Amino acid sequence: MTFDNIFIALLLTLIAGMATAIGALMAFFTKKGNNHHLSGALGLSAGVMVYVSFMELVPDAVESMEGIVADPKLAMLYVLLSFFGGMALIALIDWLVPEDENPHEVHHSPGTPPDGSRLKRTGMMLALTIGIHNFPEGVATFVSGLEGADIALPIVVAVAIHNIPEGIAVSVPILQATGNRRKAFWYSALSGLAEPVGALFALLFLMPIWTPAVNSVCLAAVAGIMVYIAFDELLPNSEAYGHHHWAIGGVIAGMAIMAFGLLLF
Repeated sequence: MTFDNIFIALLLTLIAGMATAIGALMAFFTKKGNNHHLSGALGLSAGVMVYVSFMELVPDAVESMEGIVADPKLAMLYVLLSFFGGMALIALIDWLVPEDENPHEVHHSPGTPPDGSRLKRTGMMLALTIGIHNFPEGVATFVSGLEGADIALPIVVAVAIHNIPEGIAVSVPILQATGNRRKAFWYSALSGLAEPVGALFALLFLMPIWTPAVNSVCLAAVAGIMVYIAFDELLPNSEAYGHHHWAIGGVIAGMAIMAFGLLLF
């Protein structure tokens, strides 16, 4: 593991996290309208994450574990436990966040519009909860970045695409409540900073004990986290933002792009 690998992984995680700020800017300068393209982009992100998890990260985790565990079935068992452990971790975080404040739950408000103070509180709570969700995503992005640019870049793009609507979700209620674009922007940006913080956590606490076993466990857990995010966050929101066929088409396109990209590079 070289300094260049670590620096690139940290940089890519920062870029992915800062996509929430892009979402804030989009909320300032775009009007609500046809969301089919966003639906397709979220589906594409899901396809990338699912494909790379099952076709790259899990096989790499198995290979790494088989290098230190003689019994292939036992090695696979450890990888599966790590994979579902990653899912359990991100599911626990989802469960701990109240549904009404969870940025990954689709909500509809048929009643009267909330007042300014309630809108501001909603935006602030969204910023906090998105930050909580983004922390393990930062760890996952950092670990995938250590695998190499061919694996990391599509994942970073996928995470960034899914962070953009989160930035919109944070900035819109704060902007409507206060009229202050600067405040709305910075709340969105700060929620995205949880991802590089997660990367720093991985660097400080995982890298000093990095072994083939830790590498295998982390890769499998990251795969579980990304599959959970794809099925629990990206696909439902892809359906909510647009048309079913745009969502599924995006998934297929994401898998195809990832497959041929890995084949070429």
